[in-house]
Amino acid sequence: MNTLPETILRHARSRSEGGVLSPKEFLHLGSRSAVDQAFSRLAKVGMLLRVARGAYAAPIPSRFGSRAPAPGKVVKALAERSGEIVVPHGASAANVLGLTRQVPVREVYLTSGPTRKLKFGGSEVLVKHAPRWMLALGARPAGAAVRALAWIGSTHAGESLANLHRSLPRSEWQALVSARAMLPAWMAQAIGEEAARD
Repeated sequence: MNTLPETILRHARSRSEGGVLSPKEFLHLGSRSAVDQAFSRLAKVGMLLRVARGAYAAPIPSRFGSRAPAPGKVVKALAERSGEIVVPHGASAANVLGLTRQVPVREVYLTSGPTRKLKFGGSEVLVKHAPRWMLALGARPAGAAVRALAWIGSTHAGESLANLHRSLPRSEWQALVSARAMLPAWMAQAIGEEAARD
């Protein structure tokens, strides 16, 4: 029969990269303190990574030793678990959409849930609460455009929107134009001015 730590480890390793597990999932196997202690010991010896309060992930074996799971995959797993909307920050969105060549130094995600920091070995990822309008169009390109514009700001919105008008698929451009009512006034006005060029 498997010990509690072995059972936890088997479950952790059976999940795809970034899959998270919580001590609460194992309370049927022992007392709360025994389960917490098992998780704590596994994290101490590096067999599990504590990525956030009450959330652990298995390190990924590689030929150079083990590494932390990709932060994006852990963030996605945590979002699915909690039912939050989680999307890349505006700086990342601007880079992906070709509006800037700047590559963000730190990984930041925006969420409908609470702000928190996730730890991945020596690095940290910020998951920051964002207003509803920034998340309204989700992870689709039109949503990325909203977050990119918010990061770029009103001063350079005009030239960025001209680029987005050319590069976004027509359906995504239309989604962005249709979402104006929920966006800040400066952004809605700039989108309206660019849309009028059609």
